[in-house]
Order: sequence, then structure tokens, then C-alpha cells
Amino acid sequence: MSPALRNLPLLAACQALLLMNGVTLIAVNTLVGLALAPDASLASLPVTAYVVGTALTTIPAAFFMRRQGRRAGFMLGAVIGMAGGLASALAVQAGSFWLLCLGTMMGGAYNAFGLQYRFAAADAAPADWKSRAISLTLAGGIVGGILGPETGKLTRDLLAPPFLASYLTLTAYAFAALLVASRLDIPPLAAHQQAAGGRPLREIARQPAFAVAVLAAAAGYGVMNLLMTATPLAMQVCGHPFADAAFVLEWHVIGMFAPSFFTGQLIRRFGVGRILLAGALLLLACVGVTLAGVSVMHFWAGLLLLGVGWNFLYIGGTTLLTETHRPEERAKVQGGNDFLVFAVQGVTSLGAGALVTGGGWQVLNLLALPVVLAAAAAIVAHLARGGR
Repeated sequence: MSPALRNLPLLAACQALLLMNGVTLIAVNTLVGLALAPDASLASLPVTAYVVGTALTTIPAAFFMRRQGRRAGFMLGAVIGMAGGLASALAVQAGSFWLLCLGTMMGGAYNAFGLQYRFAAADAAPADWKSRAISLTLAGGIVGGILGPETGKLTRDLLAPPFLASYLTLTAYAFAALLVASRLDIPPLAAHQQAAGGRPLREIARQPAFAVAVLAAAAGYGVMNLLMTATPLAMQVCGHPFADAAFVLEWHVIGMFAPSFFTGQLIRRFGVGRILLAGALLLLACVGVTLAGVSVMHFWAGLLLLGVGWNFLYIGGTTLLTETHRPEERAKVQGGNDFLVFAVQGVTSLGAGALVTGGGWQVLNLLALPVVLAAAAAIVAHLARGGR
């Protein structure tokens, strides 16, 4: 078995542990934030801090791994994740909203290193295997989709105050990721590739395919994060118990990652452009369902469609991005892409709490429509150019 294929199960396991960490955070952060925040409109600020931590760390993480290698980068990220879980647990114990934001920001930094799992799989895979390597690595996230919400539900009242045990569990997940990452065997860039700078990022960004790849991923992540972040709070406002919110989030994350077992094959068969367009159409369907009602089943169906649409846009965008750069350019292209994606996500997560508590769930969904339509228009234009 080639080294690339030997690393895939390890990268998928790291992805699973990352998502167990991240989804648990999403499930509990807005609720803990609402309990600790000095103002209800700041309830989603801990989630925003998580996203900001990701955005600020994406480029440093990419360049660290360019110099020190993937394994060292993934192990460093896991250590930061452990520290973030401990800081968040201390914040809950002390009732400190701002320490909670610091802890979740560190969790976001861990996520920034973890975002490179998919690129590590693609970079080491043969050209005709890239989309499947990305897809199968992300498939590990289905474990996070099942266990993340369950972790939040089972550990909510395990220790006092509520959710203290949830954050301590995140430290254990990050430690497990550290152990798995230590077994990776991914060769670093050759010396001449590290020395070569490649083309300037502005020149690479002028490629239409680059713009479509970034826009698709940013739109998918931005809309997904806007609705997912707001869902626990919106369901609480609608009178649904936390167990129902955990159930909805569980199926949402299954929708995000279960298609990964076949998304790569769909891309190879139908082309990346058509899969991107299908992702945008699924997001439009999600908004239609969530505008139709606020029962648990409306939340469930809408968030499930949202997850599958995100999967197509994210894997499709990542696959398209890998076709726009050379090996020596990958750190700045991959880091720059993730920075832009999570900058958009930071804006959406910051507005989620204020929109739900101020404007309501339907207003929040209506604001997602222009973003999805813009992404769909760019994808259609890409297809009209022959998908080049």
C-alpha cells in the first residue's frame, strides 16, 4: 500500500476527533454564552471567537507545516486544542464570559491546523485520486456528527456547573488526536520546493477557477455556519428542549460528512462544476424548508439539506482549488483560501445570535439567500466557460 493510502485512515481519524471537538463546541457554546454573556445579543460571541481563532491561524498554520511538515503541525494544533478545552472549562467554573471566548478562540486555532487534513490527503494522492482522498478524509467527520452532539447531551450535567464536563471532554479528544497524528508519515516538501516561492498570490487569484473555488467554499461555510450556530438558540426560543437541538445537529453533521463516501466519485463522474451547482441548489432547498415552519422536523430537514449542500460545495471547492496551484505555492494558496472562508464564517457567526434574538429565525434565513444565489451564479458562469 502506498504511503498516501496508509495515511488516509489516520487523517480520517484525526478529522473525526476534530469534528467531535468542534460539533460539541457548536452544540453548547451559544447556550453557555447566553448564560454567561453580559448581554443576550453576545450569546454567539464564543462561537465567533472560535471562527476568528480559525481565520487568524489558517495562514500561520499552513506556513508552519510548509517548513516543519504536516505531522509536526497537526501535533501542535492538537496541543493548542487541549489548552483551549481546559481554558473553556475553567471559564465555566469561574463564570467568566471573556475567558470562555479565549478558550474557544484557542479551539479555533486547533481547527485551523485540522483544516489541513484534507489538503494533506490531496497533496499526497495521485492526480486521479485527489477528489476521493479529500472525500474519504472528510468522511471521518461522520463520527463527529454522531458523537459530538451526544457528548454535549451526556456531559451537560455530569459535573457542576452545567457543561463543565463537556469542555473537559474536548481536552481528551484533542489528546487522542495528538496520539493519532504522531503516527503519520507524510514527507515534507523537497528543499528546492521550499526555497521556490512560486507565483504571487494575486496572480494565482486571477484564475477564474480559483475565484469559483473560494466563493463556493466561503458561501457554503458561511451559510452553514450562520444557520448551524443559530439553531440551538432558535430551537430554545421556539420551546424545543436541548435534546431535540442535539438530535437536529447530529443529523446535520451526518449530512455534512456521510456523502463524503461517494462525493469524490460523483465529482469524477459528473465534473466538479455540476457537483458545486448541486450544492448551491441544496442550500436553496434548505432555506425553503426552514422558512416553511419551526417544528423539530422543519429544523431537522432543513439542517440535513444544509449539511449535504455544504459537503458538495466544500469538497468540490477544495478539489477545484488543488488544480490552481503548484506544490511550492500550496501553503499560501491553501492558507489564503481558508482565511477567506473563515473570515466570512466569522461575520456570520457574530451576527447569528443577534439576528435570532432580534430579528428572528425567518429573517436570518432570508439573509442567507443572496449569498447562495451569488455562489450559484458564479458556478453557472464557470460551467458556461466549459468548467475550465
